[in-house]
Amino acid sequence: MQHNFQRRERAEQKESNQMVFGIRAVIEAIDSGKEIESLFIQRGLSGSLMLELKALIKERNIGYQQVPVEKLNRITRKNHQGVIAVISPITYQNIEDILPAIYEKGETPLLLMLDGVTDVRNMGAIARTAECAGVHAIIVPKKGSAEINPDAIKTSAGALYKIPVCRHDSLSKIGKFLIESGVQLVVSTEKTQDSIYDVDYTVPTCIIMGAEDVGVSDELIRISDKLAKIPMFGEIESLNVSVSAAVVIYEAIRQRNIK
Repeated sequence: MQHNFQRRERAEQKESNQMVFGIRAVIEAIDSGKEIESLFIQRGLSGSLMLELKALIKERNIGYQQVPVEKLNRITRKNHQGVIAVISPITYQNIEDILPAIYEKGETPLLLMLDGVTDVRNMGAIARTAECAGVHAIIVPKKGSAEINPDAIKTSAGALYKIPVCRHDSLSKIGKFLIESGVQLVVSTEKTQDSIYDVDYTVPTCIIMGAEDVGVSDELIRISDKLAKIPMFGEIESLNVSVSAAVVIYEAIRQRNIK
């Protein structure tokens, strides 16, 4: 019984370290500068404190989900008061701040944009490869992206603590910013006859990978400079997105390291 209690206590402590419960506690967490990975608010919740929270999340542009109380009760047994915030273990950055610094150091930007990659283990595996390869930053959308949680951190072997992750509202807007800043957009997609080996990655480049089911959005494809596919010779004709990302990233590294 004692061992069971200790295991439960450790689990609850782990849960507490990653989440904040209650309206006032969440307000204080946001005010203190904590990165909110996800925010769940009970449907129909009202009151002056709730109005204060909603005004704050609107001001800070924090996304949230309105959910039934049953979902909140499944997340935790604690007194959540209808509000649960998941705190991100990393600090998100802005690519608008990072890109000029890359140029100032005299380096050629190599960026990775993930459009709709929602599996946390894929996110972790991609981050691990990107960090090992020296990719300068990973760009993800605020909505429709994998959470950076303990599973993602573990799968990344800690790489998510080291490589900058930039989270933005609109990937197409960021794509246009990158183009204006002299960075080519290279979309990895099967919707082309051109190979990834036909692309010049020695210039400033942002590689764009999409979700395995739907791929990169049409909006990003329309503004991209290059479409490139990984040659396939087997019957399955598809790779896991983390493997695909590794293949394209290391083709870029190979080209940049040719003596």
